[in-house]
Amino acid sequence: MPDAETAPSEPRQSLPRDRDDSKNKRRTLLNGLLLGALAYNAHGAWAQSLITTPAQTEGPFYPDKLPLDQDNDLLIINGHKTRAAGEITHLTGRILDLHGNPLGGVVIEIWQVDHNGHYIHSADASARNDANFQGFGRFETGRTGEYLFRTIKPVPYPGRTPHIHVKLRKGGRELLTTQLYVQGHPLNERDGVLRSIRDPRQRASVMVPFLPSQEHQGELAARIDIVLGLTPQA
Repeated sequence: MPDAETAPSEPRQSLPRDRDDSKNKRRTLLNGLLLGALAYNAHGAWAQSLITTPAQTEGPFYPDKLPLDQDNDLLIINGHKTRAAGEITHLTGRILDLHGNPLGGVVIEIWQVDHNGHYIHSADASARNDANFQGFGRFETGRTGEYLFRTIKPVPYPGRTPHIHVKLRKGGRELLTTQLYVQGHPLNERDGVLRSIRDPRQRASVMVPFLPSQEHQGELAARIDIVLGLTPQA
């Protein structure tokens, strides 16, 4: 009988291949579920941090006669060779619901004063109006909820800090009217319309940083998401 040192060892039994595969698949599934849960929780936490964009007054200068050119480039009017005066700004962002979902098919309108502080409204007509500034534009969002305008950085006029008026519509229904402001402008603290937003988080949600554009040298980029409290029905 062979001693302990020379006795042949018993062959190690291995799990059948199908059991190995089953364990690997189960591990992969659990890892996938874990990653999915983490991503879902991260999105959920981000969505919970969203602040509804506050409604603000339309003001008296929504165009009483809409311009023939109503596209999203307010700097060039069809048939004009000269662009509008002012600091060229690419205003972009997304339209979202309160859960962070992008909203497509939303028409966003903007209107604002020209470089000399005048609206395209008969009550604000003046020889100083910039005839090359469209003053009003429209854009309809796609499935990503993105919008884009080329306009000018807003300027102040008597009684108001610089701002851009915004109106959202879908299917003929008005969803929101608000105003966007230049982040850090010294007149913000004295503007009565802006100060009417009591919640500091909502007030911060309409402050837009105007920064040097990374894509268009010598121009500005201004990006802000607009968050609706309710998902609009088609």
